[in-house]
Amino acid sequence: MNEIYEFLKESGIYYLATVEGNQPRVRPFGTVNIFDNKLYIQTGKSKNVSKQMKTNPKVEISSTIGDKWVRVEATAVEDDRIEAKISMLDAYPSLQGMYKAEDNNTQVLYLKDVTATIYSFSAAPVVIKF
Repeated sequence: MNEIYEFLKESGIYYLATVEGNQPRVRPFGTVNIFDNKLYIQTGKSKNVSKQMKTNPKVEISSTIGDKWVRVEATAVEDDRIEAKISMLDAYPSLQGMYKAEDNNTQVLYLKDVTATIYSFSAAPVVIKF
């Protein structure tokens, strides 16, 4: 899990894919955090991505660094605890102007049943499950 966290953190931007009906939806994300020994992402409950994950919590994440890229397959699980929200907002102070741990919009989700694969043109894929 830590290796995937570091990869996503270093890449700065990763792409989160969800499904809406039968249409895939992909958008850039930048938040990733470890809290309570779980890998978390963050969004707003008012956004379409939140609604899509509520309907179908299966997600994929992809990002690159140099000649390596990662694909993360997971189930996104909402964690409505204020402590989880505070941890994320402390890790990303720039979000505190738009989100508050106590508001009804801030949403943090942890990833479970994760299969992450790190690929490279020069090495065999590395599969990490957590």
